[in-house]
Amino acid sequence: MTNLVLVLALVVTMIIPSLLHFGFKMTGKKMKMVMGLNIFSFAFIAIAATLIMLNGGNVSAETAETAGAVANSVAGMGYMAAALATGLACIAAGIAVASSASAAIGAISENPEVMGKALIFVALAEGIALYGLLISFTIIGKL
Repeated sequence: MTNLVLVLALVVTMIIPSLLHFGFKMTGKKMKMVMGLNIFSFAFIAIAATLIMLNGGNVSAETAETAGAVANSVAGMGYMAAALATGLACIAAGIAVASSASAAIGAISENPEVMGKALIFVALAEGIALYGLLISFTIIGKL
C-alpha cells in the first residue's frame, strides 16, 4: 500500500510541473515559482524512488502462491519499466530530431558545405532512442 501511494505521488509530482510549463506565458515571479516547484519535484522523485527501490527488497512470501504472485508482480513492473524507457526515449528522440532536422535543412539550404555537420547533429538526436532501447534490453535481461 505504501508503495502504491509513493508511486501515485511520483506520477502527480511529475505531471504538475509539466502542465505548468505548457500553455502558460511565464515571467518574473511565476517563472521562479515554477522553477522552485521543478526543483522540489526532482528532489521528491529522487527520494521516493530510492525508498521504493529499498523497500522492494523486503518482500517476504508466506506461501508458494504468494511467492508466485510477487514474482509475477516484479516481472510485470520490469516489463513496464522497459516499455517506459523505450517509449519515453523515443518521444524525446522525436522531439530532438524535429528541431535539429529542421535547423539542419535550413542550414544546408543556405550553405551546402555544412551538410556533414548537420547530419551528425541529427544522428546524435536519433541516438537518444537507441539509448532507451539499450536500457530496456538491460532491464529485460535482469528479469
